[in-house]
Amino acid sequence: MTDLVEKHTILAVVVGSRAYGLDGPGSDHDRRGVYAAPTRDFWRLDKPPTHLDGPGEEQFSWEIERFCTLALQANPTVLEVLWSPLTEHLTPEGERLREVRQAFLSRRVFETYGNYARDQLDRVAARRARTGETNHKQAMHMIRLLMAGAHVLRTGEVLVDVRHLRDELLAVKQGTVPWDEVTAWAATLLADLDQAAAETRLAAGPDRDRVEELLIDVRERGLQ
Repeated sequence: MTDLVEKHTILAVVVGSRAYGLDGPGSDHDRRGVYAAPTRDFWRLDKPPTHLDGPGEEQFSWEIERFCTLALQANPTVLEVLWSPLTEHLTPEGERLREVRQAFLSRRVFETYGNYARDQLDRVAARRARTGETNHKQAMHMIRLLMAGAHVLRTGEVLVDVRHLRDELLAVKQGTVPWDEVTAWAATLLADLDQAAAETRLAAGPDRDRVEELLIDVRERGLQ
């Protein structure tokens, strides 16, 4: 199965702290990719896997159809792949995928980014109530997600590189920002996310036809 990643990857990027501009000397290299399984493989009883771990360390890849399905749902983790500034591998099919990346964006971003951030906030708060400990890294990503959600709604671009806020975000991660200030910051960002949703020019739903056209083209090329 690793042959699918090694031979048929169309897009491979680095995400996580290195793409965010928040990395340090010991930061991971979180690699994410998209592979396009040969079309004839879908004619078999056993279909190609929708996703695969490896073969490298910290590497995870999606088959293009699964990737597109998640991106159409405005999944933040998946959308970041299309906007990562750190590209390790790109084929003509991968270029076409990135060319249509705006087709995946819609007002659904308001729900997905907001819900992801609220879930992380609830998890951090629940752990604090249960153990007295704070997951500062999770709190930082909650803040980052809220900023990114408002940015998408306002600009139609996914915010990945946040090095311009590096000091503020790392202060949250390092636990030097009091928890009440973190929650106050989150409340302000949630209100800003609401405002961005009210003002956004993004369509109510993604452009499925444009994405399907891309997928059909990839499948046709996969017969050659």
